[in-house]
Amino acid sequence: MPQRYIKKILDARVYDVAIETPLTEAHSLSKRFGNNILLKREDLQPVFSFKIRGAYNRLVQLSEEQKSKGVICASAGNHAQGVALAAKKLGIKAVIVMPQTTPEIKVRSVRDHGARVVLRGDAFDEAATHAHELIEKHGYTYIPPYDDPDVIAGQGTVAMEILSQFSKPIHAVFICVGGGGLIAGMAAYIKYLRPDIKVIGVEPDDSNCLQAAMKAGKRVILDEVGIFADGVAVKQIGKYPWEICKDHVDEVITVSTDEICAAIKDIFEDTRSISEPAGALGVAGIKKYIEREKIENENLVATLSGANMNFDRLRYISERTEIGEKREAILAVTIPEKPGAFKTFINALHKRSITEFNYRYADAGKATIFVGVQVQAGGLGRG
Repeated sequence: MPQRYIKKILDARVYDVAIETPLTEAHSLSKRFGNNILLKREDLQPVFSFKIRGAYNRLVQLSEEQKSKGVICASAGNHAQGVALAAKKLGIKAVIVMPQTTPEIKVRSVRDHGARVVLRGDAFDEAATHAHELIEKHGYTYIPPYDDPDVIAGQGTVAMEILSQFSKPIHAVFICVGGGGLIAGMAAYIKYLRPDIKVIGVEPDDSNCLQAAMKAGKRVILDEVGIFADGVAVKQIGKYPWEICKDHVDEVITVSTDEICAAIKDIFEDTRSISEPAGALGVAGIKKYIEREKIENENLVATLSGANMNFDRLRYISERTEIGEKREAILAVTIPEKPGAFKTFINALHKRSITEFNYRYADAGKATIFVGVQVQAGGLGRG
């Protein structure tokens, strides 16, 4: 299966609009975890994510008749920006259907590129359904965000760049997974040229459509998906990506919201850039893999796939980071509603720092308090 994608990847028309992004060492993370951790900086693309690659490669293949009628896509944001910019570059009318939960920064960016935005549903699948309804009415050509060979080939150029930029042995590449276009394109290229490199998908534990498919041996539809990592909130892995992933992805690691938040902080400390939650999945997966496998002095690559996030979400992320690094625990405690009870509770913590405290009077006999407690000064890592 990967063989037929190699020529498509090599011939992919992406560099009219995309750039070859750097592969940079994450010095702080590498030192902490005793391995050489490298970041593929797709957050530096013109639309701040890798999606411009697949979108442009698909649009440039359209016939003149298709171009004249216009294009449509459904997207949580990054593919939408890629299609909008690609359509603008090629002079094609574009309609973008986005979930109502999409961060405003992505919606505004799509509009700034001249596309018409339609907000519908709470997740990708509902937006996609509405997009197909509009196709029936207006004859638009649908540009899939991941389930298309040309889109997959465009995304596969990320792997092509990595292998040309880093000639030393690579233990594993960690790739974020939503519908599977990126990991499919990258796995096809990596396993064809360097089958010794592990290809590891990383998903949120509440949006694990590829992990569920690999466990079942076939594509499955999740009952629901979490929307914290909105860029990968997909209920079912794509048909075309699954044909590649089922045989060429070594494993899938899932991570929690807190672990994603901690990875966003790690990326900021190494790059001074702010990743969106989906963009930080690769780093979160690397950390979990190292702790599990106890490996040292290996070369590990993570896709930093996007940086489209509303600024106001940083408050929530910063609060969750300490939990993700296991430096803080949130406790719900019931104590007697009487003088000295809280002091007794504090003494029981053995001089641990209180990082957060919430209390509201509701009962004369007992009090329920929520307390953030520092549990480990240094967090995870090896030093």
